[in-house]
Amino acid sequence: MENALIFNVISFLTFAAAVFFLFHRGLHLSVEFTGGTVMEVTYSQPADVEKVRRTVSALGFADVLVQNFGTSRDVIIRLPAQKGVSSAQQSEKVLSTLKATDPGVSLRRTEFVGPQVGEELATDGLKALGMVVAGIMIYLAFRFEWKFAVAAIIANLHDVIIILGFFAFFQWEFSLAVLAAVLAVLGYSVNESVVIFDRIRENFRRYRKMNTVQIIDSAITSTISRTIITHGCTQAMVLSMLLFGGPTLHHFALALTIGILFGIYSSVFVAAAIAMWLGIKREDLVKSSAARKDEDPNDPNAGATV
Repeated sequence: MENALIFNVISFLTFAAAVFFLFHRGLHLSVEFTGGTVMEVTYSQPADVEKVRRTVSALGFADVLVQNFGTSRDVIIRLPAQKGVSSAQQSEKVLSTLKATDPGVSLRRTEFVGPQVGEELATDGLKALGMVVAGIMIYLAFRFEWKFAVAAIIANLHDVIIILGFFAFFQWEFSLAVLAAVLAVLGYSVNESVVIFDRIRENFRRYRKMNTVQIIDSAITSTISRTIITHGCTQAMVLSMLLFGGPTLHHFALALTIGILFGIYSSVFVAAAIAMWLGIKREDLVKSSAARKDEDPNDPNAGATV
């Protein structure tokens, strides 16, 4: 906590840069949000998804989503909308090219996903994000204290905005899978904050002569091994998806990787520091009588007055 100001200045500068790129460049939205053509094709043999992706991309379509759908022979293809080209023309062009490489391919269905659907998905996504934030604040306010709720939400929104900032800066495709990863990071990050907050409350009960800074430092130190083990295992799994999951899982795993790294940082350095600056103290978390009842008998400071 002695270096909390330095860490939070770094966080603020990173956050400000993310906000700047979000407004300056914006997100590169996928077909689900912007509209486009969705095709379902089936092969006589198990399809080579990577080969299909290369074939379609060679036609000049950017950010094409190609993945298995149902069985290994069924493939779904999402094409971005193009000016002056109808959905029927897009699907006919793609199908003829696919048949040139494999005559056994056939079209099962094709449909146009309009921008109106994309707008509805974006609105529902923002509603989901708002409900998650509200739920986290209510939970933390009831379980701990409103100061912890405010600190955790600021830290967690810091993680979300930074993820979006990375996607805006590098113009990575922002899809529904990435939105799901952002919501997952919110829950994952708040879990780490709750662990630290719970240890802070426990330390306030046990160590009665420590000041707030010492209490928070002790809580972070005592949970750091758990943080390293838990997040290390999770990050190893996410990195395996990022490196070996292929294009379908790439941006999903990328969002999780960024979110987990910044989630650790924000829970340890941002959330706890904000709670300290908001003036969290022993009286906010535990009554005097309850504190005496829960004292550690081995604590040399036990029995001291608040």
